[in-house]
Amino acid sequence: MSVTSVTHLNFRGDARAALEFYRSVFGGDLAVVTYQDAGNVHDPAEADHVMWGQVVAGNGFRVMAYDVPARMPWERGENSFFVSLRGETTQEITAYWEKLCAGASIVRPLATAQWAPLYGMLQDRYGIVWVVDVAAGHQG
Repeated sequence: MSVTSVTHLNFRGDARAALEFYRSVFGGDLAVVTYQDAGNVHDPAEADHVMWGQVVAGNGFRVMAYDVPARMPWERGENSFFVSLRGETTQEITAYWEKLCAGASIVRPLATAQWAPLYGMLQDRYGIVWVVDVAAGHQG
């Protein structure tokens, strides 16, 4: 038996753009269902907003997202969650880092850390904080 944890990101009208951006960084397949597609339109202005969407890549990356309807409370928040991106090689992580940096604010530059060969943190152009590192074995 196994369980999978997938980060689910909540937006207000930016979900499609964010998912397309993440697909451009990590590759993979994008699936989007709008409120119109699902026959669940409460506000005509939101018919093309994302009711459910995801990016699934062969390299193991997976993220889900949707646009919170205006009738529901939502705030972008600050430090309410991080997306952790962990890879096996410095080359792999550096390539993702460079792509995620487009329009981002660097919280901590990608560099060697006491606990990892590479570690960095950034807030992407959609306000999502990414913690990026190269996996290292626990040394006790």
